[in-house]
Amino acid sequence: MNKYTGSMLVLILLMTGSCKIATNTKLPETAIAGHFRYAPTDDDTATFAALHWDEFFTDAALRRLIDTALHNNYDMQIALKNIEAAQVQFRQVKWNYTPVIAAQVTTSTNRPSDNSLNGISLSQFLHTNHIEDYSAGLTLAWEADIWGKIRNQRKSALAAYLQTREARKLIQTNIVSGIAQGYYNLMMLDEQLLIARKNVTLTDSTLQMIRLQYNAGMVTALAVEYAVSQQLTAAALIPQMEQNIALQENALSILSGVLPDTILRTSDQVTFPAKLNTGIPADLLRHRPDIKNQELALVIARANTAINRASLYPSLRITAAGGVNAFKASSWFNIPASLFGTVAGSLAEPLLQHRELKTRYTISKIEQEKAVLVFRQTVLNAIGEVSDALVRIEKLRTSYQVSSSRVKTLQAATSNANLLFRNGMADYLEVITAESNVLQAELELAAIKRSEYSAMTDLYKALGGGWN
Repeated sequence: MNKYTGSMLVLILLMTGSCKIATNTKLPETAIAGHFRYAPTDDDTATFAALHWDEFFTDAALRRLIDTALHNNYDMQIALKNIEAAQVQFRQVKWNYTPVIAAQVTTSTNRPSDNSLNGISLSQFLHTNHIEDYSAGLTLAWEADIWGKIRNQRKSALAAYLQTREARKLIQTNIVSGIAQGYYNLMMLDEQLLIARKNVTLTDSTLQMIRLQYNAGMVTALAVEYAVSQQLTAAALIPQMEQNIALQENALSILSGVLPDTILRTSDQVTFPAKLNTGIPADLLRHRPDIKNQELALVIARANTAINRASLYPSLRITAAGGVNAFKASSWFNIPASLFGTVAGSLAEPLLQHRELKTRYTISKIEQEKAVLVFRQTVLNAIGEVSDALVRIEKLRTSYQVSSSRVKTLQAATSNANLLFRNGMADYLEVITAESNVLQAELELAAIKRSEYSAMTDLYKALGGGWN
């Protein structure tokens, strides 16, 4: 490379140094309220989503189940492998800044035509009809990152790696939530099975009493048939509940990454932290893995836009080679006589591909705008999920109080109906109706309790808890 060429390259670098593409890493403007709808009025700025999952879920059997799932679940293991792959890719991108160096050893022989200029020259001056060439050396190629292409490739790779980490967090959140939901459903099914068996015992006692009255001629066969029908209705619930319990145990086992088996339940009393502070909606940007994932997707989209824009500009490439070269094997390593070296610089501007590159750049800008919209939509959905969970908790607690009072009333009515029937002051239909009503009310109360536990778990998940 002569003095003139070197001066030109230096001038190009100085001119382009101030033309690097800047990328904006700020989050897009998103409408976020100061508080969640239906949040407690005395709520402070702290959020219980920061609690570790074993602090939020206090049941010992549930915590053991969650811990097993986090270690054995195949989705979690796949997520960890994705993190490993993304980490390797990110490390590779770091090397884009370094020159590409290659070692090369070549030998060749060339026999030109005797009637060619080369053939005549070889014959006259070297007294041979062929020429040999032996080379060994290193080649170096390096592209100057004057437009920030490599820098943005690294930024994109880093964001992709961080996305895999957020994906793992999201999987963990879903596993923790799914295990808890299944466990609470199992507890509800246990309670409903107990209610059904208790009702069968109750209706059996009523059936025996009606049969005694039938044998005494006090009631007709219709009364016995109604009593048998009520007993069979309660009895039919038992195999259905047992089937649902087995299916739920199988689902929990598979989610935990183990073979289907019985799930241990240690307690029917569920407790949650005394004060469930939801914090402010802006906390979701820090705690929700799906929002962080979309934030990183926006970083990747912006980096890709910068990369495609850089492709429209000339690329500066510097190459160099050095080693030993000789046309005789005997003098191949005769140093320093056989040493050679070359240095070259090139500035390439895309011409025929310019339209294609411009199209890619335009599409990348559209993808960036889409990423902004997806980010805003994700934030909006997250706020909606929190508000949904809050209103469910509030209304389910009210429903539970009402249903609990209804169950107590119907239990008293059933007891009174049986007592009146024994004393001949009520007919069998009143007894059967009371028993049927209390069965349905108790089953509904168990379902409402399970729904409240589910809503509490959904609120923890919606706020971004479960992964830390």
